[in-house]
Amino acid sequence: QVQLVESGGGLVQAGGSLRLSCAASRSIFSFNAMGWYRQAPGNQRELVAHITSGGSTNYADSVKGRFTISRDNAKNTVYLQMNSLKPEDTAVYYCKFRTSRDYWGQGTQVTVSS
Repeated sequence: QVQLVESGGGLVQAGGSLRLSCAASRSIFSFNAMGWYRQAPGNQRELVAHITSGGSTNYADSVKGRFTISRDNAKNTVYLQMNSLKPEDTAVYYCKFRTSRDYWGQGTQVTVSS
């Protein structure tokens, strides 16, 4: 079993920055891929950013150039640096790690005020 603990959400003004963290209870070398998703009220959960075990990344078009996904293998942690935040980025953000199954974090609220 794997536990994922997210942190770093909060309230920020438009144009501001936040960094989300997702810490795993075991080495992230065992995961094939790790990603951040978000879900706004009334919307489906959507992929925000994704990083593979080989280090390849991809981003939703809406966040390209503003968000950066990275990982620290020594800390078993994946990060999402979010810059130039917009009100439409407001959502609950979840991390997901994949091996033979998917593991989800509990979610962290990000609210961007205009």
